[in-house]
Amino acid sequence: MTSATDPRRLPATTPRLIATDLDGTLLRDDKSVSERTIAALAAAEAAGIEVFFVTGRPARWMDVVSDHVHGHGLAICANGAAVVDLHAGGRILEVRELPRATAMDVVRTLRAAAPGTSFAVELTTGIHYEPEYPPFHLDPGATVATAEKLLHEAQPGEGAPVIKLLAHHPELTPDGFLTLARTAAGELASFTRSSPTALLEVSGLGVSKASTLALCCAQRGISSDEVVAFGDMPNDVEMLTWAGTSYAMGNAHPDVIAAASGRTVANNDDGVAVVIEQILARHEMQRRP
Repeated sequence: MTSATDPRRLPATTPRLIATDLDGTLLRDDKSVSERTIAALAAAEAAGIEVFFVTGRPARWMDVVSDHVHGHGLAICANGAAVVDLHAGGRILEVRELPRATAMDVVRTLRAAAPGTSFAVELTTGIHYEPEYPPFHLDPGATVATAEKLLHEAQPGEGAPVIKLLAHHPELTPDGFLTLARTAAGELASFTRSSPTALLEVSGLGVSKASTLALCCAQRGISSDEVVAFGDMPNDVEMLTWAGTSYAMGNAHPDVIAAASGRTVANNDDGVAVVIEQILARHEMQRRP
């Protein structure tokens, strides 16, 4: 592991795409984007480098970066379950859904393996949750019912695709709950987490930030070696492993630090901007005769 300030760990050539997580990575803890980061993102796009926001957030929570979209304006949301056009107000272009029958199997399995688990169901149309689940104050229109009712085709969303199932446990540790869930139901779906609490995010089998980013890059003829990625939590691990160059934030989870090829400073210290500035400085030097 080396520091972002070590020029030997910068990509040898200018990358074609930068993929960055949002919360705990690009965003400061107050959910703002600093002026320094805004300038770095704009400079990267001006240099011909595409920027993808790759996040666990649903499309409707992308307003935090909607004013800082350049170029193509695409984002990967819900841990890879949706590709969103931010230029079109967050319109969902592609969905990699979690089948409702599979989600029901996960609910039954986790209820047995970890009694006390409560669930929320994230649809393309919004989120709904069980009475015991920590409420989403940003979603006042949510329906509150059992997961079995929420996942029934005739319930909220009128059969809209499920893009993520969320599972919360009031007592287990975050990493302990993740390990338990993967052991009990890992053959059914993909499990990860990005919250400091015991809150798991469940996607369709094989769906992750990495797999959807790989598909988007393949459509553009971009290889993994031409991608620089940033992240801080377990839901970023696969993406950081896949990218040719990757950076764990100074505030990152230990698993993220182990997975990344480099490390930058914390999100509150503009760690993404620090690396982008160094990449662009090298790019400018390489252009000089």
